[in-house]
Amino acid sequence: MNFKLKALAWLAPALSACLLATGSLAQSPAPYPSQPIHIVVGFPPGGVPDTLARILAEKAKLDQPIVVDNKPGAGGNLGGETVSRAKPDGYTVMMGGIATHSINGSIYPNLPFDMVKDFSPILLVASTPNVLVVHPSVPAHNLAELIALAKAQPGQLTYGTPGIGTSPHVAGEMFNSLAGVQLRHVPYRGRALAVPDLLGGHIATMFDNLPSALPAIREGKVRALGITSLKRSASAPDIPTLAEQGLSGFEADSWLAIFGPGKLPPEIQNKLAAEAQRVFSLPEVQTRMKALGMDPIVLGPNALAAHQRSEIAKWAKVIREAGIKAE
Repeated sequence: MNFKLKALAWLAPALSACLLATGSLAQSPAPYPSQPIHIVVGFPPGGVPDTLARILAEKAKLDQPIVVDNKPGAGGNLGGETVSRAKPDGYTVMMGGIATHSINGSIYPNLPFDMVKDFSPILLVASTPNVLVVHPSVPAHNLAELIALAKAQPGQLTYGTPGIGTSPHVAGEMFNSLAGVQLRHVPYRGRALAVPDLLGGHIATMFDNLPSALPAIREGKVRALGITSLKRSASAPDIPTLAEQGLSGFEADSWLAIFGPGKLPPEIQNKLAAEAQRVFSLPEVQTRMKALGMDPIVLGPNALAAHQRSEIAKWAKVIREAGIKAE
């Protein structure tokens, strides 16, 4: 009897270890992804960020659906806040970009997230230049003529934007600085309100995203004087850059990228980056992006992080010197 008791006492730790091991296996997480992935877009449906998110949702092969969640408001900040506070498990990411991840930190004093610390970079997807357009009544057919006109009428020529702190706004302020002119800013509550006033001649000029502006340019409703990228766009190769027309170094592209919440596990970050890179490198996807006025970039987490740091520094300087503040 004593021998049996001793044997049981000897076996007890081993049995306990086996039970613990079995319990651990039963509780181990399922392989990622095991549920739908949500990609948040901080802007309304139909825009460029939304289009890219839906391309990813359509083409990705992750054994789980990707659901696009539009959370517009506050210049993309509502979407950014949602993702920054999400659990870093790879099931909530966002299509962010120049506003949410480089400009807004210098515009909004009480931004509810840190543009760098609260996000994990996944993939730099594409950029789209802004284009400087004028109403046909403006007597300027190239950049030099517009600058001469603006210098002859300081503060008289107007430029409209979708709002304070938007990419077209900071592009306009960079233009004022580099060209030595004083175009007068007229902010609207969204592009949909600014464009009719441009087409009606109520404002003289506008920096608009190239994909949005192309139809009006092609129909002759506005005149394109230059794009804000360092090289010409494949979508409109006949439009010269502002840099090649004398504003050396002028670059004000709207870029788009995928971010996850901060502290995303590297294995999940890399898996998402690899699949997104595959999707946005597909020839048919690149063709579609170019047709929409977007220039594909498709670079991974390290390149995105470096690009973001550079953009934050550039726009912080422009915003500080122009004294731009959120409404």
